[in-house]
Amino acid sequence: MTRTEYYGDPDAPQPNSLVVGVSVAITDEQGRVLLQRRTDNGLWALPGGGMDLTESVPEAGRREVKEETGYDVEISGMVGLYTDARHIIAYSDGEVRRQFNVCLTGRIVGGEMTISGESTELRWVSGAELDALPMHPTQRLRLRHFVESRDQPYIG
Repeated sequence: MTRTEYYGDPDAPQPNSLVVGVSVAITDEQGRVLLQRRTDNGLWALPGGGMDLTESVPEAGRREVKEETGYDVEISGMVGLYTDARHIIAYSDGEVRRQFNVCLTGRIVGGEMTISGESTELRWVSGAELDALPMHPTQRLRLRHFVESRDQPYIG
């Protein structure tokens, strides 16, 4: 299934669902952040996805990281809460999602890097490399806030 992301586009389709998404910023011992290249849009992103009705935000973060990267993580904090209504995601199956994202921080406690069916590549990326990678502006914002190591989570 493919997806098209819109941001501030007056021609974006009207949403027909609201989904809580969870993403997790994880760094290695060199300070590089783990990113995936998504199969559904070809863009780079933090590991993450939709929260199930039966789980908490940290549980969703741990599950999504395990599914998409093979790593087991411990959730250690929060980058921010991203609720911008201008961000619309249209899927090829007809779902048009207004998604808001809870971006967490985490550290690896086990597992090994494994590419899932949701990504074509996993990569540890330095802060200096982030600007060169194709990614949606909302991902770039989360990563900027993460790299800034803010005292308080972003709420917006």
